[in-house]
Amino acid sequence: MPTMEDQINAAARELDSLLLDRHGSDRELFAELDRAQIELGVTSGSRPISPFLRPQLMSREKYDRIVRAAEILFGAFEKMALAALDEPAIMAELALTEREERYARIDPGYPEVCNTSRLDAFLNGYEFKFLEYNGETPAGITDQIQIEKVLARIPTVQAFLNENPVWMARPHRRLLEALIGAYRDFGGQKAKPNIAIVDWKGVSTSAEFDVLKEYFELEGHKTIITEPNKFEYNDSTLSVEGVEIDIFYKRVVIHEFLDRCTDDDPFFRAYGDGNIFMANSFRAKIPHKKASFAVLQDERWAGLFTPEEHEMIRRHLPWTRRVREGETKYKDSTIDLIELLRSHREKFLLKPNDDYGGSGIIVGWESTESEWDAALEQALAEPFVVQERAVVEKVEFPMYDGPKAEMHELLIDFDPFLFRGRVEGGLVRLSPQSLVNVAAGGGEAALAVLEPGVTQLSD
Repeated sequence: MPTMEDQINAAARELDSLLLDRHGSDRELFAELDRAQIELGVTSGSRPISPFLRPQLMSREKYDRIVRAAEILFGAFEKMALAALDEPAIMAELALTEREERYARIDPGYPEVCNTSRLDAFLNGYEFKFLEYNGETPAGITDQIQIEKVLARIPTVQAFLNENPVWMARPHRRLLEALIGAYRDFGGQKAKPNIAIVDWKGVSTSAEFDVLKEYFELEGHKTIITEPNKFEYNDSTLSVEGVEIDIFYKRVVIHEFLDRCTDDDPFFRAYGDGNIFMANSFRAKIPHKKASFAVLQDERWAGLFTPEEHEMIRRHLPWTRRVREGETKYKDSTIDLIELLRSHREKFLLKPNDDYGGSGIIVGWESTESEWDAALEQALAEPFVVQERAVVEKVEFPMYDGPKAEMHELLIDFDPFLFRGRVEGGLVRLSPQSLVNVAAGGGEAALAVLEPGVTQLSD
């Protein structure tokens, strides 16, 4: 008897066939889809990022499995981050800078380390591995609703969604709920607090800020998009453009924030005085460091986690270590780490301990021996981690490129958003490259979770 996955795969194949038959050479439609993406901010910089003719279809069962794992791992990352504040050896392993650590030790005034976060997973059939934890400034929260608006221009897709029991996530709503909930825990009393969305002018994700501003203001919150250095502080309240700010929604990356601002800047004085609610707080830098994966797998701190958390760490995090001279455990053996990496570069990749957008990642199976050796030397000199290669599924997806649409074989990941530890939707990223990352040239699709009862279309 066909499984739910079999039904969804069959329905996807039929939908793909219809889409190519009806729109395979529809240049006017492709131009309309590109224009819609630019108008709606489905872009990276000025580049439309969703050249796909349908959403990614996922069964409720598969989605719920990913949700459960992500939410349990969220708890493990939170425990590790709080333990690092009391345990110097954990903090040393994570390699925060002096200033990052100093600000991380300031109590943000609400319980969780990460108000909003994202786990990035490679899918492989029924299995999956989380390769990164974006603990401080997860982007893409409005992409789901905006890509849905793009797909609304394709009648064949709308017919499928209307005829099947489909659930579509609303992460932008959960974001506001998470911000308001933590603001209340902080002690905020305003019924409709004012919000500042804060990042540098001209960042590639700036279109998302406009969508969030529109939504926040529809919900009654005065909202200003601004830069970190535009604030004023009168020793009790933080303001920008003459508006008192209650919620500082930090989208600026922490290390860039610290590098470009001083302790005497208005925001930092307000934060040090406990007079501004910020999410995510500076504590989010602790689990955001890629070495956090190594800490979760380190036997020295096994007592921090429950059996259920250990099971999720074992099943869904790839083997990860700080790059350093010395021995380590690998597949039940104790082995010299650098010797292992030199001998088996096809099994590993190197990542800077703190970067984003795929920057600085060295893929062993795509490197020459000399390139890998040079990367290892750099990784020994700077904080880097090594991570074991995760198997990633390739999917056939209808994609337009220029004047025609065809099926393309692409690598896929799914990156669930967490809001105060609860999942709501996520990014679906697709790419022909090993780095499935929008900033590295990949694309993005919407997510459609199908409940039991999926049907097929007839022409």
